Amino acid sequence: MLAAVLEGVKMKNRKKFKKAKDIQTGIIGYGGGCNISRCHLSGMQKAGMRPVAVAEVNPVRLKAAQKDFPGIETYSSAAAMLKSSSVDLVAVVTPHNTHADLAMQCIKAGRNVVCEKPFAITTAECDALIEAARKKRVLISVYHNRHWDGSILQAVKMIKKGIIGEIVRIEAHMGAWAPPINTWRSRRSISGGIFYDWGIHVLEYGLQLIDSDIVEVSGFAKKGFWASQSVWKNDTNEDEGFVVVRFKNSAWLTLCVSSIDSNPKPNLLQITGTKGTYLMGHTTWEVINCTKTGITTSQKGKNPDGQWEHFYQNIADHLTKGTKLIISPEWARRLVHILDLAVQSACKGRALKAKYK
Repeated sequence: MLAAVLEGVKMKNRKKFKKAKDIQTGIIGYGGGCNISRCHLSGMQKAGMRPVAVAEVNPVRLKAAQKDFPGIETYSSAAAMLKSSSVDLVAVVTPHNTHADLAMQCIKAGRNVVCEKPFAITTAECDALIEAARKKRVLISVYHNRHWDGSILQAVKMIKKGIIGEIVRIEAHMGAWAPPINTWRSRRSISGGIFYDWGIHVLEYGLQLIDSDIVEVSGFAKKGFWASQSVWKNDTNEDEGFVVVRFKNSAWLTLCVSSIDSNPKPNLLQITGTKGTYLMGHTTWEVINCTKTGITTSQKGKNPDGQWEHFYQNIADHLTKGTKLIISPEWARRLVHILDLAVQSACKGRALKAKYK
């Protein structure tokens, strides 16, 4: 089953386009943070598709979109764009808790959809979107562009060669000593909690390396320290979250995301195998091996550049040629399912079994 998820799944009877230029694209949300919306439209454009519309509630940001993409149609709401524009593919680039509702609006309007990560906040929301897209025969995917970060591409390449043997465990880290910032990302009711931002990135790295079904998830959370100091007060993200994922092949993965870590780890991932350890950083990698006599050897190097352009190229190829989706909705669901279970587990104080559709 997992192999099919990794490669993506063809949707039968989906509308196909002759060429990428026939696909008209739009975006919901053109916020200023990191210019990620512009990255989406530029990525679509680079893949040969045509950006034609933007929906955004802030008129200042609509003007920014017009400056970035001269001649683009602008709308003050998603509903208005879906009603009046001829967009075929819509990217949803809005706060996390709005992804499910806006994506569902697009699906019901018969549009193909790409959600910013995370797919949604809960497993139930993901399942509803997948089922609705299946019934409407439209594409739904999630912008896991970091699937093509140079760091994980290098790790996958080297570990597949057997350089550290069989993977036993992966430790994923993200965080530092950092009070909540004055944006929705620090507000739990909107963000989903501390796991749902950078945590979902490093979690996906781990799932690219462990080729096995999820068995159960345990979650732990420390909250309250920042709540009294934050502008969000009781709606502030947890101070720290910790997840343990157990896989069917006996491997396990831990994820720690923290805003109270005074001794942050230098690597995103530490991957321990039967023959050694792979240390994956943002820009560098290191392999540590032990011989039968216990002597340690080490290799180091720099990670290659990322290849984010592959995401929208794959979307265009899927819609024009029927190429399998790399980031299938089932793949994106697994990530949200882990985080959803982790939040529930932290509240219930026990491990929870994973559920596959």
